[in-house]
Amino acid sequence: MVNESGALVAKLWNYCHVLRDDGLSYGDYVEQLTYLLFLKMADEQTLAPFNRPSVVPDGLDWPSLLRLDGDELEVHYRHILTELGKHPGMLGVVFRKAQNRIQDPAKLKRLIVDLIDKERWMTLDADVKGDAYEGLLQKNAEDTKSGAGQYFTPRPLIRAIVDVMQPQAGMTICDPACGTGGFLLAAFEHIARAGLLDPDQKHQLRYEALHGWEIVDNTARLCAMNLLLHGITAADAESPIRVDDALKSDPGMRFEMVLTNPPFGKKSSVTIVGENGESRRDDLTVVRDDFWATTSNKQLNFVQHVKTMLKIEGRAAVVVPDNVLFEGGAGETVRRRLLHECDVHTLLRLPTGIFYAQGVKANVLFFDRKPASETPSTRALWVYDLRTNMHFTLKENPLRREHLDDFVACYSADNRAQRAESERFHRYTYDEIIARDKVSLDLFWLRDESLEDAANLPEPHVLAAEIVEDLEAALAEFTEVAASLRALAPESPT
Repeated sequence: MVNESGALVAKLWNYCHVLRDDGLSYGDYVEQLTYLLFLKMADEQTLAPFNRPSVVPDGLDWPSLLRLDGDELEVHYRHILTELGKHPGMLGVVFRKAQNRIQDPAKLKRLIVDLIDKERWMTLDADVKGDAYEGLLQKNAEDTKSGAGQYFTPRPLIRAIVDVMQPQAGMTICDPACGTGGFLLAAFEHIARAGLLDPDQKHQLRYEALHGWEIVDNTARLCAMNLLLHGITAADAESPIRVDDALKSDPGMRFEMVLTNPPFGKKSSVTIVGENGESRRDDLTVVRDDFWATTSNKQLNFVQHVKTMLKIEGRAAVVVPDNVLFEGGAGETVRRRLLHECDVHTLLRLPTGIFYAQGVKANVLFFDRKPASETPSTRALWVYDLRTNMHFTLKENPLRREHLDDFVACYSADNRAQRAESERFHRYTYDEIIARDKVSLDLFWLRDESLEDAANLPEPHVLAAEIVEDLEAALAEFTEVAASLRALAPESPT
């Protein structure tokens, strides 16, 4: 199956090189494939053995494309994209604001006839076509110039997080910053593999269990298609992905599990007004009475948003940058309230060099929402340090799932009461944490060997990559400071 999906990725990707001569980026190519794959699969569903009514209006469907050539084909294709983008449900998510990027009608015809039409996509195993599409998304993420990497969380990390979170059949699971759907897909596969599901559980898992928000139209369509190709939801169903800014309001829905890696970068696109009543002037102000603190730090807002979305006893795993652990002001307020109202039980310190978005020092924060109580819900925070003396790069030494085996074992998902300290796994009590300056969760204890012994330095190319990451992280911080200072500066008289 791996070879079959690999061959399909190679076949799909070879056509990209043909189209790159016309100036198409990797992202443009995957986008056009998404439109055409959807139309082809929708058409296949109208044929035997499925015999379902078409979800695509007559005249805007796959056969209407096959009949045309030349300029007529290009004009009709643009018409299809425009019209289908006006529809609700999956059609609207996949085709919203869609545009044709293929300027040569002959190459568009070749893509339709030679590549897409020659496969029977609905009869391909979901793992084959799904893995093939995931392979394209990963290749797109590796193209650092496109910026697509910021929407693509490393799959080995996602699998390890899902393995310790252990989603179960019947749960509702959400990712409020779902990107191309990695967390939702991994949760689906974990539940599907866990054991035999009855028909009601299968229906709930496919159509009702998963929910996502994505603010970028193109990324949302890639996510919707990724789920569809893996057998999640259906072309004629409501989309599990909402194209919207998740932070702008309380969605009103509550979930048993939230798994998310919010976008990197500190500034939020909107201003949040918290329960402390403070706000900043901006183009768009969102009043969130459910937030503990007002801040323009996007990740702090996402942490507060995730807490809101959880049911009582609901569980969350959130990827956060280092500044969420130690930033003062609103950061300290959020950490104090989170420790009190939730059981913040685990922190995974991630190594550098594992994200496609450069300059990122990140962690995974695990917490459970608890009922209101006068006493703190957090008893102790267990910290696993996968960063100190660990050296990864995207190409030469990429993160693999086995690198997280020890963390998964230490996490002890079946019974956290049986946890034991080890070299990389350390326990901090609530009293120890609350006594720290600004209630900082930036906790580490291992000696950095490279600082003390030149013989322990990593290979020069690895060291160079780490230096680049540190410089880019520092530059990003300075850019944020400069932007804040400009916003605060008085306007010069005209």
